[in-house]
Amino acid sequence: MRVLVAIHHPDDYQPASAEDDSVRADINAVNDAMVAAGVRVFVGGLHPAREARSLRLAGDGEVAVAEGPYLATSEHVGGFWVLDVADWDEALSWGRRAALACRAPVEVRQFH
Repeated sequence: MRVLVAIHHPDDYQPASAEDDSVRADINAVNDAMVAAGVRVFVGGLHPAREARSLRLAGDGEVAVAEGPYLATSEHVGGFWVLDVADWDEALSWGRRAALACRAPVEVRQFH
């Protein structure tokens, strides 16, 4: 099964100040373990949500573009992994490791 392991950060998250050497080492260790286990398909970090552009279908059939995130929340996805795993137990195991390494909330969701 293919899953998304998403890391959530508060809007004011600054990687340069929040991620010290120990956090970076733990994240690198999780990445290395994912590669060694053959489960990592893709990994990516995202710019802050405030730099996003949101597109919405307008009433006239046009698409309106606005600066900023689509959702008005205090936390947004800051990075993610796409993994190929055997089952939910394995997916949640990687999710736990990601939460510990990143010191942040994690959401695990299965792709269709």
